[in-house]
Amino acid sequence: MKFNLIRLGKSLSLSLLLFSCIENDPERPLGEFDSGILIMNEGAFGANDGEVFHLNPSTGTLKTNIFESANARPFAGLLEDIIYENDNLYLVANTGKIEIVNPGDFTSLGAITSDLDQPRSLTVNSGKLFISDYGPYDQSYGTPSSYIAVVRNSLGGVVAKKIPVSRKPEDVISFGNYILVAGSEEGKVEVIDAEKEEVIKTIEVEGSPAVFYEAAGKIWLYSTGSDEVYFYSFHLDNFTLATTNIYPIPNATGKIAFGNNDIMYLLTSSGWPEYRDGIAQVSVLGPELNPNWYSGSGFYGIGFDKERGELYLANTNGFQGNGTITVLDENGTELRSFESGRGPSGFLMR
Repeated sequence: MKFNLIRLGKSLSLSLLLFSCIENDPERPLGEFDSGILIMNEGAFGANDGEVFHLNPSTGTLKTNIFESANARPFAGLLEDIIYENDNLYLVANTGKIEIVNPGDFTSLGAITSDLDQPRSLTVNSGKLFISDYGPYDQSYGTPSSYIAVVRNSLGGVVAKKIPVSRKPEDVISFGNYILVAGSEEGKVEVIDAEKEEVIKTIEVEGSPAVFYEAAGKIWLYSTGSDEVYFYSFHLDNFTLATTNIYPIPNATGKIAFGNNDIMYLLTSSGWPEYRDGIAQVSVLGPELNPNWYSGSGFYGIGFDKERGELYLANTNGFQGNGTITVLDENGTELRSFESGRGPSGFLMR
């Protein structure tokens, strides 16, 4: 499944940085889950038993099934992504729904439970949700009807419009009144005007676009090829490509974690029949490259705790029972491991 990277918000508005501390702006008291690490357990296909765990890395305390505990009902879906935006947490299930929860206690604030097919991720813009969705499969298991679903309320509701985009849209990110869409199957980045709710531009790129991220005041895109990976930056005044960095890293999966000192950790997998997995380490702003930084099998998710300088690696154990989380230091030395839920696939460091 997609889960690449669980982010602390995907909207980039540089001007807002100047006004982030407005006087007399009341602050919400911190809740139990406003700090620590959220672990996304995708769940098993057919069982739809995805859930979220919470880890306090200072004490090692792990709380399981926090959505079900807070709402007295199971999540009942396959978790694809978790996004923190607009002071809310959005739990995206590729089984066709989105749950919106309070970040502090995980109580439900709203949901989208109909008229979605295979949602992958979302962003908030102009008070609306823009949700990337593969659309339904055709008879050949293709996705010719992929779209961005528009919900005109940040706390959920009905799908008001579906904007057609290239096949298999993955990540989405906001900039001003615009949305950038990573079209993974056709190598396209589509730009949507959030007010008009329509595609206004398409940018061709190499590889399979996977993840947007923000660095040095720019929007970047991580894209994977069969034998290399690509890092693109964009001119945000006219939405054109600015820079392209290419690294010879084969078998990259699209899952990535952002470490300290501009170091990035890329999950790789040889796939069938070898099933050799690994972590490549690169620096986008420098020449450092280590395509074989760490190796193993069964890797499915990755995240980095910048405060402690620790890499979290999720292992599904073949979806035979619960998965395992392994914690590494910045030298690749194993520090500890612990059991997670079914199919752990990503992390949100809070």
